[in-house]
Formats: sequence, structure tokens, C-alpha cells
Amino acid sequence: MFNRLLSVVIFCLLSMPALGQEKYSEESIYDKPLMERYVLDELKALRQDQQDLERRLTIEITDRELAVADKSMNYANVTVTYFFYLIAGAASLFALIGWQSLKEIKEKTKQAADQQLEEIANQYEKKFQLLERDLKRKTRIIAQNNKEIETINEIHNLWLRSQSMQSPEQKIEVYDDILKIRPGDLEALTYKADAAMEIKEFNWALSICNRVLDLDPQNAHALYQRACAYARLGLEEQALFDLEQAIIGSGSFKELARDEKDFESLQGSERFEAMLAFTD
Repeated sequence: MFNRLLSVVIFCLLSMPALGQEKYSEESIYDKPLMERYVLDELKALRQDQQDLERRLTIEITDRELAVADKSMNYANVTVTYFFYLIAGAASLFALIGWQSLKEIKEKTKQAADQQLEEIANQYEKKFQLLERDLKRKTRIIAQNNKEIETINEIHNLWLRSQSMQSPEQKIEVYDDILKIRPGDLEALTYKADAAMEIKEFNWALSICNRVLDLDPQNAHALYQRACAYARLGLEEQALFDLEQAIIGSGSFKELARDEKDFESLQGSERFEAMLAFTD
């Protein structure tokens, strides 16, 4: 079941738009009609598997408890029977040789039986406590998995919603919703910086990219967005450096940079032209 959960997470991540391409692609989510259906079916199957697991655990623990109780009663019954025969034999022996009275035999026998029963009860009490702790641990794990599935499903729906948004401002609101659920999501931050560039908030986009790169200095998407912001702010050297690092991290940004309007100020630069002409 956990392998299936892992496959759903990987599929969701792979099904998201490639880094740096959402801004320039008008492909609709409806061009992939089976993707969302597949994810929802997998999530439904996971929930059913978890419910089956809980039911099987309940049945198994109940069967174990009944088996333990049955064994305890059989053991107590056999023990009492053996003690009865022992008492009868001892009473006959004591009656013949006159060692002790019948009352003394009964008292000692009762004490011995009570001691044995108490030891048996303590042993099974410890076993029940172990079973209870194990059940609580498994219940806690199942609850955590359910919560994680709900979080992944909610984030996936927000990503689908962001693709249907028409304006950058609406996209930024959706990215903020993702960040509320999962603070520090680097992918949501980079796409938020992309939307900030669309509304010409270059300093804001630069600040968001710096926040991402503080956590992941090799993030190619954030480097590319920061290069765009630097170019718009007139900082050509920083823009060229970040663009070069982004292309090293992902060669797809080289093709994207050729038609990037944010790099109009860099056109004609020998370093810029040589960078775009470079072949891996």
C-alpha cells in the first residue's frame, strides 16, 4: 500500500508542468484527460486498502484476544482439576498417616491455587498491554498516512487550479494557498516569482528567487527567474552569471532564453550570444 502511495506521489510530481515552461505554454490541462482520473482512482484505491487494513487488524486482534482468553480458561480449568486430584490424594494420604488436618490442606491448597492464578493473570495482562501498544502505534501510522494523502490531494488540486487561472494575480493567490499548506515549497515559490515577473514586480520576483536559492543554491528554475529579474533591473553581469548557471543546471533554459523578452537588454552581448550558441 505504501509503495502505491509512493507511486501516486511520484506520478503527481511528474504530471506537473516542467519547471520554467508554464509561463510560455498555453497547453490546457484538459489535453490530458486521463491524468486526474488516474490520480483520483489511485487515491480511492489507497483509502479502500487502508480501510481493509483497519478491518483486518480489528478482526485479527479480536481473534487473538478470544484465543488468549480461551487458552487462559482452559489452563485454569486444567490447573484446578490437577489441584483437585492432588488435594484428594493428599487428603487420603494425610488421613492415613495423620500429618495434617483437612482444614490446613484446604488453606494451603487455596493459597497455592490463588498464587498460580495470579501469576497467570499477570502474564496475560502484560501480553494484552503489548498488543494494545502495538495497535495504537499502527493506528497512529494509518492516521498520519491518511493526513499525508489528503495534503497531497489538496496540493494537486491547487496546482490544477493554477493552470486554469488567466491572470498572474490569480495564480499568485493559488501559489499562496499551496504555501499555506506546505510552507517553503520551492516549486510554488519559483512559479510565484514567475507570476511576479508577469506583473512587472521585478524586485519582488528577485526577493522570492533569493529566498529559494538560500535553501537550494543549485535550483535552475530560480536562477533563471533571477536572471530575468536582474536583466529587467539593468544588472547585466548578474543576469548573465545566473543565466549561465541555470543553463548548466538544465539545458532546456538555453532554448527558452532565445525567445525570452526579459533578456532584450542582453541581446547583442558577446557573452550572451556565445552562451546561447553553446552546445553540450
